[in-house]
Amino acid sequence: MQMNILMLGWELPPHNSGGLGVACLNLSRALVNEGANINFVVPYEADHSDIDFMNVVSALKLDPLYRYGTGAYDSDKIEEVIIPDSSTQKLISIRDVQHRYCEFINEYLMDYKPDVVHAHDWLTFEAGVLAKKNYGLPLVAHVHATEFDRSGMNGGNPVVHAVEYEGLVMADKIIAVSKATKKIIHDRYGIPLSKIDVAYNSLDEDFVTSDYSFNHDQYKYIEAMKEQGYTIVSTVGRFTIQKGLSHMMKAAARAISKEPKLLFVFAGDGEEREELMKLAADLRISNNVIFTGFVRGQRLRDIYQISDIFVMSSVSEPFGLTALEAAHHGNVLILTKQSGVAEVLRSVMEYDFWDEEKLADEIVAVAKSDALKGVLKNGISHEYLKISWDDIAKKCLQVYNEVRKHKRNNF
Repeated sequence: MQMNILMLGWELPPHNSGGLGVACLNLSRALVNEGANINFVVPYEADHSDIDFMNVVSALKLDPLYRYGTGAYDSDKIEEVIIPDSSTQKLISIRDVQHRYCEFINEYLMDYKPDVVHAHDWLTFEAGVLAKKNYGLPLVAHVHATEFDRSGMNGGNPVVHAVEYEGLVMADKIIAVSKATKKIIHDRYGIPLSKIDVAYNSLDEDFVTSDYSFNHDQYKYIEAMKEQGYTIVSTVGRFTIQKGLSHMMKAAARAISKEPKLLFVFAGDGEEREELMKLAADLRISNNVIFTGFVRGQRLRDIYQISDIFVMSSVSEPFGLTALEAAHHGNVLILTKQSGVAEVLRSVMEYDFWDEEKLADEIVAVAKSDALKGVLKNGISHEYLKISWDDIAKKCLQVYNEVRKHKRNNF
């Protein structure tokens, strides 16, 4: 019997600002391959004609999210009027978008009759709860990151916490992207462990199968430094407190003092950009640090390709797809013990996010030892693809079948 899924998400490639959209796309494709039928609702209007395996529905006539930055993931800005609304010619907030999204879902469900509603992160939890309350539909809440993660475990926005809490309490089942995320949901929100299943993410299928060749025109300076014997250490992501980048910068200074031929590449953007640049200057390592700004596509892959070591310095990282991407390009991985991806990889070096001395020592050890570098690169090459989206889809279908019994018969 075919399963009809109403998928509630905030973005899909190419109109995405991070890994959430990539994960949603790959999961949906794998579910369809397993026989599911999906209507995926996004809060903007854009051309998704290249996605031919499911029905992508636009809830609002807004420009795609990436065109006005990553405010959707910055809890301090969710009530700021920063989003251009073409229908009213006024600026609206993320909270306004969420409320309109809920209104759309309420009307949409008058005609569309799914078996299960699958809502991704706090941005769509309210719409998922509405579907359950008003239409008796089973609700699966998929947690890619909590507000505790996004705030670096330092509190966060109480409005977001309230939305997350209601969604997690009302959900019939919760899918967490790692055991670490499952523990946070249980410890911080008091949700029973029996209600939470873990389904790790996998590498983007398009990332693995698409044609790629290094563009030598993009990063000639880095190439030149590498030819002079420099080891390239990179990190990729939003410059927020969650990512622990100030600790990484201080570790970089320690490492450079022991091994001067290190070049650190910070790829991304965010509210900590100026602070990090000043910190590099204060530590007198600006000559060994490059800020690329926000990158995607070819430019992002070129950074992975030219790097020797990839560091994930997050204070709390529910999973961390960038680590798998870097592994695909042959990087040695150094991950914080607070990252979910570290749960599924063994051929990596680990450290606690605050332990700047240990991170520095690990970077220097890899840079100075070709043997260590070779062992880690060979090991990770056999590990990073061992989780597939097909396995994750099968796990989700098990969850769907479990919660279907909660569907109200009069719907």
